[in-house]
Amino acid sequence: MKHEMILCIVNTGFSDIVMDAAKEVGARGGTVLHARGTANKEAEEFFHITIQPDKEIVMILVPSDIKDAVLHSIYQKAGLKTAGQGIAFSMPVSHVVGISSEAKPSPEPPAAH
Repeated sequence: MKHEMILCIVNTGFSDIVMDAAKEVGARGGTVLHARGTANKEAEEFFHITIQPDKEIVMILVPSDIKDAVLHSIYQKAGLKTAGQGIAFSMPVSHVVGISSEAKPSPEPPAAH
């Protein structure tokens, strides 16, 4: 696979920290979705955190060769031991359209008939 989708779930207000961490190691951008989290008391006690219901999900499409660096950077800046209490994971992406690794000139419009 040439690309991976990194998903990071953080407390509301921490998506900029996630994106800054990802961009530091080569990511170009991402998409933020608003979400609500749920957990039971046992999960909170096991992870030693309090679950905040308002969340943001940051989706970042990256080349496979920088995936580990991006995940590590996100963990350092917005992981479970930070105020963002983020968790991140990646998924392989088999097909991508609409992005390119370098700028290419726009194709010329078709000739008028």
